[in-house]
Amino acid sequence: MARPRLLILSLGGTITMVKDATGAMAPGLGAEELVQSIPQLDELAELDARSLLRLPSPSISLENILEVAQVIEKGFAEEGFDGAVVIQGTDTIEESAFLLDLLVGGDRPVVVTGAMRGAEAPGADGPANLLAATRLAVSQQARGLGALVVLNYDIHAARFVQKSHTAVPSAFTSPLVGPLGVVAEGRPRLYARVERSPVFPTDRGSPAPIALLKMAMGYDARILKALPDTLGYAGLVVEGMGAGHVPAEVAPILGEVAKKIPVVLASRSMTGPVFTSTYGYPGSEIDLISRGLIPAGYLSGLKARLLLGLCLRQGGDAAQAKAAFAQYQ
Repeated sequence: MARPRLLILSLGGTITMVKDATGAMAPGLGAEELVQSIPQLDELAELDARSLLRLPSPSISLENILEVAQVIEKGFAEEGFDGAVVIQGTDTIEESAFLLDLLVGGDRPVVVTGAMRGAEAPGADGPANLLAATRLAVSQQARGLGALVVLNYDIHAARFVQKSHTAVPSAFTSPLVGPLGVVAEGRPRLYARVERSPVFPTDRGSPAPIALLKMAMGYDARILKALPDTLGYAGLVVEGMGAGHVPAEVAPILGEVAKKIPVVLASRSMTGPVFTSTYGYPGSEIDLISRGLIPAGYLSGLKARLLLGLCLRQGGDAAQAKAAFAQYQ
C-alpha cells in the first residue's frame, strides 16, 4: 500500500533554534534536519520537507502566511500531496493557523506545530510535536476540519486555539470548547468536529491593514481620532472590556470612526462571545452596535483582525465584513 504524500514546511521558531556563539537561542535547523532527526516520520508518509523561512515567529508577516497558503494550495492541486504540516514558532501560531484556516480550502489536513523548548534543551518537545502533527496530517479523521494545531499531544481547531502561557509545554489551550482530541498511543483520537468556515481566495493580495486596540480603564481616545484620516488603516478591531464595552466617552468617537472605516468589536477577555443584546448603557455592546460596530462573536481580537483584513481586500466594505463575522456568532 502506497504511503500518503505529505508536505512539510518550516518557517523557523523555537523548534528550529540552537544556541549561537553568545549562548542565545536563534533559528538554525531546517526542515530536512528536523525530519531526519525523527526516523518514525519516514514510516508514516512520503515526505517533502522545505524550509520556506528561518524566522522567529514574531517576525513572520501576513504576506509570509499568504505565501505558505499558496504553496499548500499548489501542493494539493498540482503536486498530489495528501496533507501539509507547517512548523513555526509558537508566539504567533494562533494567528498563522487561523489565517491558513481562512485561506486553504478543501478537505486535506493542514496541521500547524512548533515547540516551547529549543532543540538542544533538556526535554525538548519539538520532535514529539512534529511526530504527532504528522500522524494527524496523514489521518483520515483530520479531513474536512480546516487548519489544526497540535502541541503537547493536544489537537486544537485553529479558530479556538490560544497561547495561554509563556513557558510550559502545555501552553496551548482552547478555553471556549477544549481540544478536539489528542494524539495517544501513536494515533489521533478526535472526540469532536467543527464545520468548515468560508474560505477566501489566495490570489487577491495581502489582508488590508487593520488596527487592533485594547480598551482599558481611563482609555485616552486620541489614537482613535487619527486612525482613518491620518494613519491610513482600512479597518479597526477594538478589544472591549468584558462582553464588549468601552468607557462612555469613547463610544461616540468609535461611532464616528465607524462612519469612515469598518470597526469590529471583540473582547479583551480570554474567551467568550461578544454580547449583542444585554447591556444598554452608553459604551455598552447595544450602544456600540447601534453606532455601526460589528460584533466579532467568539473570535479573539487577534483573529478578528485577520478576518477583517481579508474582508477589506480589493474594495471590501462593512457589509461584507458583517456577513463574514456572522459565521462566528
